[in-house]
Parts: sequence; C-alpha cells; structure tokens
Amino acid sequence: MELYKIEELLEKYFQGESSIAEEKELTNYFSSSNVAQHLEQYQPLFGYFSLAKEQINPKEAPEWHTQKEATAKPVWWSLAASVVILLGIGMYVYTTNETKTSVASSELGTCDTPEEAFRETQKALALLSGHVNTGIESVQVIQEYDKSKGKVFNQ
Repeated sequence: MELYKIEELLEKYFQGESSIAEEKELTNYFSSSNVAQHLEQYQPLFGYFSLAKEQINPKEAPEWHTQKEATAKPVWWSLAASVVILLGIGMYVYTTNETKTSVASSELGTCDTPEEAFRETQKALALLSGHVNTGIESVQVIQEYDKSKGKVFNQ
C-alpha cells in the first residue's frame, strides 16, 4: 500500500471520519512487518485492537464454562443459607429451653399456703411503707426550710 494513502487514512482516522473498511486497512498495514519508520509509533495502537479481538468475550464463553459457574454459586449460597438458618433455630431453641429450666428450677417467691403468702405480702408492704415515710419526712424538712426562708427574705 502506498505511504501517502496510509498517511491520509491516519489523518481521517484521527479526525474521526474514517470508515470501518479504512480502519481495517490501517490495522492490516500496521500488523504487517513493512511499516514505515516514521509511522512505527502507531503500531502498538493498532496492534492492541487486533489483540483485543482475540480475547474471549465472557458472553461468548463456552457453554459448559458458564453452566458450571451458574450451578456452582447457588449451591454454595444455598448451603451457607441453610447453615445460618439452622444455627439461628438452634440458638433460639437453646436459649428458650435454658430460660424455662432456670425459671422452673428457681423459686419465684411462690408460697405453699395462703397464710404464708399473706405474711410475705405484709413484709413487702411494710418495707414499702418505710421508704414512703422516709420520703415524707424529707418533704417535711424541705417545707420547714421554705417557711424559715420566707421569714428571712420577707422582712
């Protein structure tokens, strides 16, 4: 191919005005061994395009390859999900059984007779009454403080 024609095609290519056929001519020229010395700098550019065509597109991969990957991933994911679900169920059953046995084994203040329940209730109410009376005494002290403060500051 004549050198001036290649240079014109290069100009059209870099201007974005070349056709597919002209680009193929450029690719063929730069993939050959007789490239002009001042145009050797463009050889890797067009060499890259020919290498890119040789690479396998994942969409065009052999069917057995994609079929194997398509079945392998869901199997592992489903196994992992099953293990997680089983562990969750196991932990739920273990913790609910543990709390039931701990509740059953410890006495929760249950009384055998009504008289015993009455005595325990009286003890709890007496304790509560003592704390309420302490609170009332504190309020009375505060009220006494307010009265004396009023006497001092109102004069």
